[in-house]
Amino acid sequence: MFFTQLGLLALSGVSAVIGANYSNPLEPKDGGDPSIVWHEGYWYFTATNYRDISVRRATTLDGLKTALPKTVWEPSAEFPSRQCNIWAPELHIVDGQWHLYFSAGGCGDGSIQQSQVLRGGPSPWDHFDFYGTINAPAWSIDGTPLKIDGQDYFVYSCFRGDTGENLQSLCIGKNSDILTIGEEHLLASPTEAWERNGQMPVNEGPFALYKNGRTFLSYSGSFCWDPSYSLGLLEYVGGDPLEQSSWAKTGPHFSQAHGMYSTGHNSFFTSPDGTETWMAYHSSPNPAGSCGDRYSNAKKIEFEADGFPILGEPIAEGEVLPGPAGEPQA
Repeated sequence: MFFTQLGLLALSGVSAVIGANYSNPLEPKDGGDPSIVWHEGYWYFTATNYRDISVRRATTLDGLKTALPKTVWEPSAEFPSRQCNIWAPELHIVDGQWHLYFSAGGCGDGSIQQSQVLRGGPSPWDHFDFYGTINAPAWSIDGTPLKIDGQDYFVYSCFRGDTGENLQSLCIGKNSDILTIGEEHLLASPTEAWERNGQMPVNEGPFALYKNGRTFLSYSGSFCWDPSYSLGLLEYVGGDPLEQSSWAKTGPHFSQAHGMYSTGHNSFFTSPDGTETWMAYHSSPNPAGSCGDRYSNAKKIEFEADGFPILGEPIAEGEVLPGPAGEPQA
């Protein structure tokens, strides 16, 4: 309908040109919940800084480290319901215009986080205007678009549970337009042991991945302050996407390693030449775990022959690796 997923289907039979070398972290301070896209010769990067929504751009991944941020939107006291706690911005293109999905709420105790949308222009470098609040119930964070069989859906972290517990879970609704979803349905709850580490059980940070005709949602499990914060996968296995029975959960697929902890809240992007799938994710060097002191990182991922993703392990800080194929050589 209205959502066009960018570049998650790798092309085949194309000779790859290795990109310029890079190392992690790409952002060592305001690095939570990173989103990276390639558009017309530039990488565009955004992540949680809590204050506003800023974008930086560079022709190479490594160049993002020194690129100056550009504030594309900042809150106003005129709208108290979205002044504070600005989380998890994601760049997506919709009908030729770039949009930023994010979460925000009011200031002070008892603030309610809701999913918001900004609308920009034909480039992620354009100014963004506030477009609206998605009509999901209160506390709808980390929202992301999903498309299955031509129908658009919105997936987000909610407070629901199917066992009587009010758990931070994943919910889904069917879109009639960008800001409007139908009835909220529970998609997944943190029922597995690996999703229940730390102060509270959590499922959050969903993001879609499409490969070989298969549809996946990555998501983060466990409390983000815990070092065991990890990534799981939901795969659509057929039927009504609004029903839990239409999805198969597996995990964890990406956890602490190589001196990186609290590894989670990822997004996927493709190399400039379309031959590779990459993942942006955050981590912390703190062995106790951290949800505030977070790095933004990137890594190439692989796939099984049938298209199932192999997320691998987090990359050690400072390890030098080749960048995405088709990237300009620095």
